Amino acid sequence: MLEAILYKRGKLEILDQLLLPTKTSYDNITSIQEGWEAIKLMKVRGAPAISIVAALCLSVELTKTDFVSKDDLHNFIIKNLNYLSTSRPTAVNLGQIVKLLSKLSEDYLHDDNLAMNLMKERLLADTEKLLASDIRINKSIGEYGGKHILENCSKMPISILTHCNTGSLATAGYGTALGVIRWLYENNHLHHTYCTETRPYNQGARLTAYELVHDNIPSTLICDSMVASLMQSGKVSAVIVGADRVVCNGGTANKIGTYQIAVCAKYHTFHFM
Repeated sequence: MLEAILYKRGKLEILDQLLLPTKTSYDNITSIQEGWEAIKLMKVRGAPAISIVAALCLSVELTKTDFVSKDDLHNFIIKNLNYLSTSRPTAVNLGQIVKLLSKLSEDYLHDDNLAMNLMKERLLADTEKLLASDIRINKSIGEYGGKHILENCSKMPISILTHCNTGSLATAGYGTALGVIRWLYENNHLHHTYCTETRPYNQGARLTAYELVHDNIPSTLICDSMVASLMQSGKVSAVIVGADRVVCNGGTANKIGTYQIAVCAKYHTFHFM
């Protein structure tokens, strides 16, 4: 499986997505400033991946920084989390991580039984847990979504159409919507995957197609305007896309182009999720 984020305590590397698909190159992130710039320049993108890189670049600098007191450590955490939040204000996961780590630091600060060195160790552990947690959640999404497809799709063998990029390049690993496709493939239920270019930034052509080829998942890249024709041909069993936002009534907001795919899927009576 493609790994876009490589981490061990004190060292962080990210796959530079600006160079894909023509070049595979990892950048060392040695500071909070470099992490901020990588997010701002879109070397890393996808809300889950952005939040993980922000947390881990904080961890990298935290590892090599000495503090004189718990207040000093707490101020370091809050100041840099607030700075990292400005790298991509629209990434909802980043805001959630900033709030979580800020709250944890505040709690540790006021715990009189917790020494400064233990506070630092706990904060390091908290940031590092986020990487494994996101991968675990993504694999659960993949399994749940894959089983849902098998239970609800009458058209076999399973061929999936997806839009934009929701895989390892957008998350800590495995992916969300693309994680469902991975699970189907790993369990020998997937016949073929179709991915759209996803203009204007071409996340499908540059990133999803790259992931599918990297992991040897049978796939075809199509231009955005081919969706209706592809569905009419009967080659698709279901459509799986991600969601930038999900609201309480079940509505979603996602990458431009998702709505027209949903309308086409409804017209052609394909399962859409």
